[in-house]
Amino acid sequence: MTDQQIIELELRSLRVREHIIRMSTDGGCFIGASLSCTDILVYLYSKALNVSPSLLQDPNRDYLLLSKGHDVPALYGTLAELGFISEERLKNHLKTNDSIYWHPNRKIPGVEFHSGSLGHLLSVSIGIALDIKMRGGKNRVFVVLGDGELNEGSIWEGLLVASAYKLDNLVIIVDRNEFQANIKTEELIPLESIDNKFKAFGCWVKRINGHDFEQLENALTQIPFTAERPNVVIADTVRGKGLPSIERRADRWFVNFSHKEVEMLLDELHGEKMSELTAETLMVR
Repeated sequence: MTDQQIIELELRSLRVREHIIRMSTDGGCFIGASLSCTDILVYLYSKALNVSPSLLQDPNRDYLLLSKGHDVPALYGTLAELGFISEERLKNHLKTNDSIYWHPNRKIPGVEFHSGSLGHLLSVSIGIALDIKMRGGKNRVFVVLGDGELNEGSIWEGLLVASAYKLDNLVIIVDRNEFQANIKTEELIPLESIDNKFKAFGCWVKRINGHDFEQLENALTQIPFTAERPNVVIADTVRGKGLPSIERRADRWFVNFSHKEVEMLLDELHGEKMSELTAETLMVR
């Protein structure tokens, strides 16, 4: 990946984060976790997934399911940036005249399956991946899980099935932001070593920085990691990424900011990120 391509991805992520911040008022949203998975979703839709607005009905497309459905502002923003839905439609967030809501809804183009209750969509993804295998297809199924979601027993039951059926077309990405609701995961039900847990269930595991596009590229261009084993990418991320004032704060889980606070956060986002992008652009030139 070239430096210019990385800058383009970073600018796209910046715009998605703007959308998320704007959705954090008039009813609010789960801002911290949405910001943590932004770079993952931007990379997937921009570079990894064989899917586009024109391919939504193509049975040979790739699939992405957002199991941690409360992060849907990041998905809405990404879909708007890639032309699946209009940017103007994001203004309908939480309004009764649209389905732009707190969780994914299949009425939104690009949303493959609705979610809300955690722990369910890995099993749905396994069903899709198994169907593809049985039909002899080459397309892949990506599912984004939250780290707190790993406390659901259905996740580990599903992994047993994925491993038993040798689903190497299944790609599990864990947004490892180290928080579950308003508490750190390691203070509630410790998850580490996550790598070894997935390996024990028959998966091939890679661990990366989920905000580093080069590391995302290096990992996801190697799918399948090995034949006949499910692929797992543990992406270490920062909850609230891009807004230092709320990063890694347990009390910034679900928020409902005032319009003035939204404008202040947008200024903070631009001041933090634009200075980095300007420096990178100068180095590229």
